[in-house]
Amino acid sequence: MVGTASCTKQASITTPLSYYFSLNTMFSSLRITRITPFTSTFRALNVSKTSRSFTTTTPSNMPENLKQSEVDAQTDPSVAKQYDNESSAEEKFKDLYAIADGIKIGMLSTYRQGTGPVSRAMAVSKRSGPDFLFLANKHSNKISDLQSNKEVNLTFHDKSNQDWVSVTGEAVKTSGDDPRIKEIYSKVVSAWFGDLGDGVHNGGPEDPRMYLVEVRSKYISYYKHTSGMLGQAKEIGGAVLTGKVAQTGVLRELKEVDIEQARKSDSALTS
Repeated sequence: MVGTASCTKQASITTPLSYYFSLNTMFSSLRITRITPFTSTFRALNVSKTSRSFTTTTPSNMPENLKQSEVDAQTDPSVAKQYDNESSAEEKFKDLYAIADGIKIGMLSTYRQGTGPVSRAMAVSKRSGPDFLFLANKHSNKISDLQSNKEVNLTFHDKSNQDWVSVTGEAVKTSGDDPRIKEIYSKVVSAWFGDLGDGVHNGGPEDPRMYLVEVRSKYISYYKHTSGMLGQAKEIGGAVLTGKVAQTGVLRELKEVDIEQARKSDSALTS
């Protein structure tokens, strides 16, 4: 269940190198012959391969046109434009669950004394509403980390469309006798424990090394794409040419009060 450990920060929007290669190819095929200063018109953008010419204009009344004194965390378009404050909580959780369930493997970060944040890849054994259950070896470093500091961060990233999820929470339970271990156990888990040949440490659900880790969410942010790969490349390219802010998806936040309500709703549905 454990991947290579490495230090990590909170999830951030990442862009694959292929995007940059494709954008560089697109831009290198454009030859700007003349740009008049302080005008919004590129006088000539010639596509070398097709010999077709076109012009593009930058809107003179862009909403991003702000004075230096007017730019802050609420008005900066590179920040404010990304946030979705209009969707309902129901829609936000529905999309969150779809993204997390589709990825299945995330990076679980714990805090290690004297080192700092340490992360490793973990397969989610079960998602219970906004919370996550894992199976882990009680002798692993992650368990010793959690014994001294229960705060965790869990991240997911889908490189195919740039969706990501960041969960801040607590490991509210790390136990070897939780009955849910048998419920969420699958045979493939034994591959990460091995059979020591003593009839006890066999990688099964009753192996004394088998621990359940329950991560209870306190704050969640996630990014959901709103355009495909081609649309994202077009949006980024257009933003570079016009000075606008690219928008390839929406950023959403779920705070503790929202999460607690979703947890209660999920419990009511499953009870």
